[in-house]
Formats: sequence, C-alpha cells, structure tokens
Amino acid sequence: MSDTIPNNLPEKAPEPIQFNQLSLPNALLTRLDEMGYQQMTRVQSLSLPIILNNADAVVHAETGSGKTTAFALALLSKLDTKSFAPQALVLCPTRELAQQVADEVRKLAKSIANIKVLSLCGGEPTRIQTHSLEHGAHVLVGTPGRVLDHLQQRNVDLSTLTTLILDEADRMLEMGFQESLNAIIEHTPKTRQTLLFSATYPQNIATLATQVTTKAAKISAVQEDNQPKIKQLFYAMDNSDSAQMVMNVLAQQQPENCLIFCNTKNEVKDIFNTLSTNNFSVLALHGELEQKDRDQAIIQFSNGSVRVLVATDVASRGLDIAELDLVISVNMAHDLDTHTHRIGRTGRAGKEGVAITLIGAQDDYKMRLLEDTFAEPIEVKPAPPLSHSKPLKATMTTLQLSGGKKDKLRPGDVVGVLTKDNVLSAEDIGKIKLESTFGFVAVNSRLAKHALELISNNKIKGKRFRAKLL
Repeated sequence: MSDTIPNNLPEKAPEPIQFNQLSLPNALLTRLDEMGYQQMTRVQSLSLPIILNNADAVVHAETGSGKTTAFALALLSKLDTKSFAPQALVLCPTRELAQQVADEVRKLAKSIANIKVLSLCGGEPTRIQTHSLEHGAHVLVGTPGRVLDHLQQRNVDLSTLTTLILDEADRMLEMGFQESLNAIIEHTPKTRQTLLFSATYPQNIATLATQVTTKAAKISAVQEDNQPKIKQLFYAMDNSDSAQMVMNVLAQQQPENCLIFCNTKNEVKDIFNTLSTNNFSVLALHGELEQKDRDQAIIQFSNGSVRVLVATDVASRGLDIAELDLVISVNMAHDLDTHTHRIGRTGRAGKEGVAITLIGAQDDYKMRLLEDTFAEPIEVKPAPPLSHSKPLKATMTTLQLSGGKKDKLRPGDVVGVLTKDNVLSAEDIGKIKLESTFGFVAVNSRLAKHALELISNNKIKGKRFRAKLL
C-alpha cells in the first residue's frame, strides 16, 4: 500500500505566484484580495490551472494544505447564478469537515450575488433540509449517508450537476462509504467534472479514481520538506492501566492541548472518567454522543476552553485545530493509514508536534509494519512514572449565545458588548464562532460570570440574547 501517487503519473503543473494570474472571475479575485489570499499554496498552484480548465483531477494533498480553497474556486468560477438547481456537490467523510467546507465556500462566494450553499449532514432533522432543498441551491456540501437519504426520498435532483468533489476520499472509504458513493454517483451526469482529493494514496483510492474520473490529471502536492515536524515516541503499556498511563504522560509532557485516540468508545469513557475525576480539563467524543454534545465538545476544544479531548477515530478528521501540542494513541490504530491521520493532527502550521503511542502486547505486529516505514528501529521506552504535577486546567470558558448569523451578528458585535464596561479586555476574549442561529465565544474563566451578565443584560443590535456557560 502506497501513500503517494506513483511517480509515473504526471504531478507537475504551472506554478503561478499570485491568484490574479489565473483565469478567475473578477468578483472572486476581489474577494480573495479582501480575505488576504494572494500567494497560493502548493496544492493551489499545482491544481488550479488544471481544474479551472474543467479537467478531472486526482489530488494528493494533506489536511490544512489549502485544498478547500482550490476546489471552492473551481466550482464557484463556473456557477450559473440564475439557476438554483444543484450544480456542485462536495462529499465529505464527517459532518465537521462538511461544515468547514461549506463555510469556506460561503466566504469565497460573498462577492457573488445570491449564491446559496446548503449543507446536507446528519445531526439536523431531514425535514429542515428537505424544506431548504425545495427552494433550490447552487452548491450542496454533505456526508454520503445523508445525501443518499435525500436522493432515495427524491428530495434532490442531481441531473444538473456540473462538478462532483470527493474530499478526503481515503477517509470516506475507511469509514465504509464505498457503496453510498457508488449509489450517489449513479444519480450524477456522466459529463460532470470530478475532483478527488485524498491525504493518502492507497490502492483503493487508485481504484476509485479509475471508476469515477475520466482522463484525470494526477497531482501530488505533498513535499517532503513541507511535512509536519512530528516527534514520535512509543511507550510500553505492558499490564499497566491505560487511563493511569495516559495521566502519567500528560503530567510528564504538560501540553497546552492534547488529543487522545482510543480504538473503542468504552476506553474513551474509561480514560475520560479517570482524567475528569483527577480534575483534568477534559471532554470525550464518540459515536454515542448526541450531535449537539459532539459539536459543543469540538467547539470547546478548538477554542481552548478544554485542554484534553479523548476520542475515537471519528474525530481524526474535520477538527480545525491549527496548533495541537500532543497526540496520544492508546494502542496502535487499526491500520497504518489511520495511524498517519492521528499523528498528522499535530505538528501543523509550521509548529513542532509530539505523537505518543502506547504499545500493548497485541500491537506488536502492527508496530512492526509501521517500523518498516522508518529509517531506524522503533525504540519502545518504559512507561513514564507517576508524576505529581498539577492536572491540566483550562484558563478559558465557553459561552453559548442564542443568536447567530441569521440575526446578523458579527464577531465585532460580541466583542463590543463584552468590553463595554472595560472589565474584560480584548485579551480576555478568545475565539468566536457564529453558526446560523447560535454562537460561541471563549472568555477568561475568571471573568466568565461577568461576561454572561453583560450578554444577558444588554442588547446587541437592538435585541436581547440569552447566554449560558458550557
């Protein structure tokens, strides 16, 4: 199994330096300038000259490389704004990633009048999406399961589709979406443009690419010198309690934030309970959670209100965390691709990261397979001793607001009300995320109750909003 596109496939393309060297509509060039997007990333410079010419493409590009902007520009550049029939469909493996993609498309589309982008994912009642579909949409972004549900219920017609994008296709295949993808593609025109983006290039991706694309350009946007700087460490668990060992590692490393991966939801619960009992700032993420709780856990971890997130591999993609200090794997992942995705969450944005794998007796075979990809033998160190360092605690707390984008709220409005009496400064306010009907803001924990009072007792844009601490 190979993680790179074979060398005999073309991977080079002209490399423009600026976006304005591309044949993009003026409205998009203006919007890119407003967003501060000028110099292209490697994946953008390699792929855009090809995909803007309506060619199919298979693109090998890691998460965080700028690929979303690349395919968003491609699909937006050829939309017929007068037709509200679906013209582009982006399929993603998780709801979280689909939301990020939809947000990026909406941001880029702001300079084009009346563009409607609709998300079709689980976690929201189907009837709400069905109602939205009745009013039409230019771009659909969704997960395979929910998109297929709408097709089978005849809520959506893809006969007018001109662009199909499979984002993080390797992850979709890992999650068992092959049959759903096949069924969805049956509903699309054969004349469509198909773009396939994948962080790895195993054989099943090569097979999928052959099935869904026509004379596709093969583009590798991964550079060895651009690879994340990740230090991998391996500790022997022997018969040690995994939850206690995780706590020892956290006490030893003292990371600013840490994502812990487990192979089962029961182990997630066990480790979460141990860390929580010992006063760590921690939340859990697994398939049994309601979508609301899952969303809130991701929000709090991404804005620094929670220091540790314990998760199954459902969280390995779609988490928008630019700087992640530490990733811990409790036992080896089920396969090497998943191991790569796990550790790839750290060492991003030019930062150095640490990935620690806790090795049990059952992991020996998988560890040896991993070792075959290393230049030197893996050194499995003894478990770190129990440390009496203070547990990891967060300095920020998240407030949830009852208003969002549909109420015309902007981040500046939230900052304005929080700083109006000069008790909170700008440094006391962290990330602000506004959804359609609600929003989240991270504030200094010491001043969280005061922030809650400010929002509850003051009008924002002439209207009162409720707020609560998460």
